[in-house]
Amino acid sequence: MIDENKLHLLIEKTKSNSTSNLKVEEILNKAKNAALKPSSEFTQTITLEDVATLLNVDSKNEKLMQKIFNTALDIKRMIYGNRIVLFAPLYVSNYCINSCLYCSFRAENTKIERKALTDDEIVEEVKALQRQGHKRLVMLMGEHPKYTLDDFIRHIHLVANVKTEPFGSIRRVNIEIPALDIDEFKRLKATNEIGTYILFQETYHRKTFEKMHTYGPKSDYDWRLDTMNRALQAGVDDVGIGALFGLYDYRFEVLALLEHARYLDKTFSIGPHTISVPRIKKAENAPCSTDIPYPVNDLDFKKLVAIIRIVVPYTGIILSTRESPEIRKEIYKMGISQISAGSKTDIGGYKNKTKNENEKSSAQFSLADERPTSEVIHELIELGFIPSWCTACYRSDRTGKNFMDIAKKGEIQNLCHPNALITFAEYLLDYADEKTKKIGWNLIEEEKNSITNESKRKFLEKALEKTKNDTRDLFI
Repeated sequence: MIDENKLHLLIEKTKSNSTSNLKVEEILNKAKNAALKPSSEFTQTITLEDVATLLNVDSKNEKLMQKIFNTALDIKRMIYGNRIVLFAPLYVSNYCINSCLYCSFRAENTKIERKALTDDEIVEEVKALQRQGHKRLVMLMGEHPKYTLDDFIRHIHLVANVKTEPFGSIRRVNIEIPALDIDEFKRLKATNEIGTYILFQETYHRKTFEKMHTYGPKSDYDWRLDTMNRALQAGVDDVGIGALFGLYDYRFEVLALLEHARYLDKTFSIGPHTISVPRIKKAENAPCSTDIPYPVNDLDFKKLVAIIRIVVPYTGIILSTRESPEIRKEIYKMGISQISAGSKTDIGGYKNKTKNENEKSSAQFSLADERPTSEVIHELIELGFIPSWCTACYRSDRTGKNFMDIAKKGEIQNLCHPNALITFAEYLLDYADEKTKKIGWNLIEEEKNSITNESKRKFLEKALEKTKNDTRDLFI
């Protein structure tokens, strides 16, 4: 699946091309034209050689970089419009038998508190998240016999059924858990309550992978790389991939990510539903997190995000609270379509907001954006983005190949736009402060008037009226 020699050769071969304004502009125009005339094959328009050329562009070349950024935002708007989906992570256990040198959950770390949440604690965590307005969660756990897949499946059902006043509910439970075999994936699918299954390869470079994962089930490179094959074979509709940037040369990782994405698309007709772009952040007693092998500076980070958007326009790109508010604000404009907000990576962190100074941490890594969800939402509105909690596709059989067929034709925005506005209206009515309500309703009016399809505009108007009268969860 990943031909390392080929990728390294492409990086070297295209260094000279990357200095040519004409060559770079030719690639960007090709990508934009393909997005303007979408088809089921348009994701193959940009070759890996084209991608390598873009990755080699000097990040200090402001003119070319701005063209890359503008192209990414234009393509994102063509496919998904100006909405940004919000979610929060929910860590339910940090017991782990793996040794990952960048993660505080690693087995050798005796400096953190090990814990698995009880049923009552999980309910309290979910309630706290619902009171922030969240309707989409990513559930995470470590890998350890003290907390099993059976425990996790039971807790998926628990999370999906928590309700709070006035209209708090979780409508989408994505999961980010260790690699499973096919039978385990079938059990997960049978819950009928999971969304996207997410798993990062961490690094696609084999030798680096072996160095960073010294023991435990996760240390098997091939087993991990094959995980999405098993998930899709077992009937899981949507999968999400990613790399942890900083472990190896970011140019190689991006090329490998895209090669992985195209392999899945070619083999299963289902490309990744999401691609995540985390950078290594400080984690307690995790040596690689403070001595990062291949640090990725902010300019290169913005560039790689934009390039991923350009090459896989149908895929949701996820930005986490690992990044600072300043960087997140800039990267919203480079094609990001999903963000976490108000996040905690420690076990029970939403309910237990303050810790005793002598109390051990239970967090996986440190966060750079610790703003409350409400503040992040207010900023999005001011920037002209629609905060969205839409989960309509998952209740309308628009998952897996069905979703991909719509997204690759550039038609998903026709559904996403009105549905996003309805969920945004729910947030304004149920959770927003007066300042946010004012600018939020103004944005809804502007967006409503921009809808040219008469039937969809009428549907939206009726749905908004019903929402104001306490009807919830309306969608196309």
